[in-house]
Amino acid sequence: MAKIAFILLCHKDPDAIIAQAQQLTAAGDFLAIHFDASAGADAFSKIKTALSDNPNVVFAKRVKCGWGQWSLVQATLNALRAATDAFPRATHFYMVSGDCLPIKSAAYARQMLVQSDVDFIESYDFFDSDWIKTGFREERLIYRHIFNERTQPRRFYTALNLQQKLGLTRRVPDDIQVMIGSQWWCLRRQTVEAVLD
Repeated sequence: MAKIAFILLCHKDPDAIIAQAQQLTAAGDFLAIHFDASAGADAFSKIKTALSDNPNVVFAKRVKCGWGQWSLVQATLNALRAATDAFPRATHFYMVSGDCLPIKSAAYARQMLVQSDVDFIESYDFFDSDWIKTGFREERLIYRHIFNERTQPRRFYTALNLQQKLGLTRRVPDDIQVMIGSQWWCLRRQTVEAVLD
């Protein structure tokens, strides 16, 4: 039987996170929460206190997250480590945000996972798909992005314009297929353990 450990990345609305945690664990599944360290300590404390008696909830080491930054990957890894350590019976790890709620029952999800011995992750070929609707395309790969576009737009565009002016591009390696897609997924334990190793 499949047992899901939800990996919850969130940063706001402690009351909604508490309700979401209670719903996701009500059917016996597990939950590892990463609450962004940029959010207030009072909000995190409220969540921890409300869920302290739920044995199916564990909290990941918090990091301050920025959109499009490595910190989101680190938060995910921290939550995965917390979940794999705390829930050895979990067979699948399903990453969700604080804005997600299931539209199917836990029984339906478990049955689907048992019937399909695969990982679920949205991915498209970077060059052949139309997944990118707006913004940069090739520029994402051939230029170095040292500054965050959202928090340091002036520095970001100055650095980009300088690279373009000087022709400082990098070649995409020929031996890889560049993929793009959503950060939300459901992976089998063996995949998660291989990633963490």
